[in-house]
Amino acid sequence: MSANSFGTLFKLTSFGESHGKAVGGIIEGVLPNTIIDEDFIQSELNRRRPGQSAITTPRDEKDRVEFLSGIFEGKATGTPIAFVIWNKDQRSKDYGNIADVYRPSHADYTYQRKYGIRDYRGGGRSSARETIARVVAGAIAKLMLQQQGITIHAFTSKVGSIQLDKDYTALDLSNTENNIVRCPDSDTADKMINYIDDVRKNKDSVGGIISCVIKNAPVGLGDPVFNKLHATLGQAMLSINAVKGFDYGLGFGATELKGSEHNDEFYMEGDRVRTKTNRSGGIQGGISNGEDIYFNVAFKPIATILMEQNTVNKDGEEIKSTTQGRHDPCVLPRAVPIVEAMAAITIADHWLVNKMYR
Repeated sequence: MSANSFGTLFKLTSFGESHGKAVGGIIEGVLPNTIIDEDFIQSELNRRRPGQSAITTPRDEKDRVEFLSGIFEGKATGTPIAFVIWNKDQRSKDYGNIADVYRPSHADYTYQRKYGIRDYRGGGRSSARETIARVVAGAIAKLMLQQQGITIHAFTSKVGSIQLDKDYTALDLSNTENNIVRCPDSDTADKMINYIDDVRKNKDSVGGIISCVIKNAPVGLGDPVFNKLHATLGQAMLSINAVKGFDYGLGFGATELKGSEHNDEFYMEGDRVRTKTNRSGGIQGGISNGEDIYFNVAFKPIATILMEQNTVNKDGEEIKSTTQGRHDPCVLPRAVPIVEAMAAITIADHWLVNKMYR
């Protein structure tokens, strides 16, 4: 199987399965002497870990990261950083009844047809548990970027039809971690939480949107043809489990405007070129322009629901099947740190590439 790595200079290669012994990775491109704050990295993992609230899966994984190489006296040495997170609370028996069944909207059928073998326990390699490696790499990327003043903040902006109807500039994003759905507006958060809980009680699932803001990115990240910044951000986000869409700036909303309404006019602020508006989301011609980079990531309702559905088995027989196990009714609260992590990896990679030009 190929395509287990992401990035050019700042690069993550991940390994492991949902119900295997461990999930881990190797990170290349971390600058020597970067301070590796293991408490911060663990706090990022805690935001992603299962069992953290009543609206997430009750699987009880502590997700403690163990670093194997590349760190000495709390600093990166510049060599590959290898790490592992041991799986502790698997219940593989929950999947015994679907060993030969293709679950609706999962990767079971396509995986089996492509490779001729699959790990049916929680999806194996195709499980969202793989994203734990991304959060570790993203946390280290954040530590590098923080030294440049670059910050990344994601939040839940929509659950089902419940929409946060405020621009991110009108929100206090520091409030995001104040509630279990990770929405920075408390009134909207309460509505989202109640809706997710109702969906959970009905053994169903719901999707939504995570928004992300990158502040203080320098001018010049990205290239004008195949390595556009928004293209690699899009690839990063669309590689996350359950993601169905990505847009940046006004996104599809820009199709409703005239050019005169959409264009971001330039002006001078001291010796810095600024834009009066930021409808292009901080990226023009595939290259960052120094304004806030902001984008949205659409997540489908998670495919694993605890109700009977029609499907087929490996012998081509049409059957009814019910999934067992412990699953999220809504993936968004735990996906917020994953979105941030993939954004951080992408920006760190572009930042390193850009250093070669200057």
